[in-house]
Amino acid sequence: MKNKASGKTPPSPAAPATPTTAAAAADGPASADLAPVVGANLRRLRTRRGLSLERLAQISGVSRAMLGQIELGQSAPTINVLWKIARALEVTFSALISTRSQSGALVLRSAEAKILTSKDRSFSSRALFPFDEPRRVEFYELRLAGGSVEEADPHPPGTAENLVVTAGTVEIDVAGETHRLETGDSILFEADTPHAYRNPGKVEAVMYLVMTYAEEIG
Repeated sequence: MKNKASGKTPPSPAAPATPTTAAAAADGPASADLAPVVGANLRRLRTRRGLSLERLAQISGVSRAMLGQIELGQSAPTINVLWKIARALEVTFSALISTRSQSGALVLRSAEAKILTSKDRSFSSRALFPFDEPRRVEFYELRLAGGSVEEADPHPPGTAENLVVTAGTVEIDVAGETHRLETGDSILFEADTPHAYRNPGKVEAVMYLVMTYAEEIG
């Protein structure tokens, strides 16, 4: 995607901050009231990083059974366990114990969306995700006018694009090959090389794109 800044070096993940809450005074369990908060935060942070419970168990040293109980709010983890999870997720300690200021569901109103367009306005990109936290996955709605071509610079190494066409016809040029996609067709390709989107038809093409990065950005 041309509008996307390519080659941006992602910031280094923040090291877990030293906990300053009263709960950190001893290696005891978190309060029962905090259990559902930790569970919801853990589930949200784990899924956003694309980690299964099994994989998180491997890198954190906390059993899958324990992680499952924590996510369900059935177990109040000790400070030591929270530290292991925070290190594995590469987040601050407070990210696991803080109550989010917003509800679990975040509605992104279409009327309030920021839409990026090409210079000739034949191509538009609408972000379908919030920018307020580090992420490895982004979700876009793309629109390309009939007879138009949008050339994209290489994205950071390891970036992949998974795109589905929901209206019209699109041709994807990547790695010296052209892939023609009709409505309902999808494609997955490595996007760390130059690529292009082409609309050979006369009507606007609509696509939905999931972009996955090798490292966190934002």
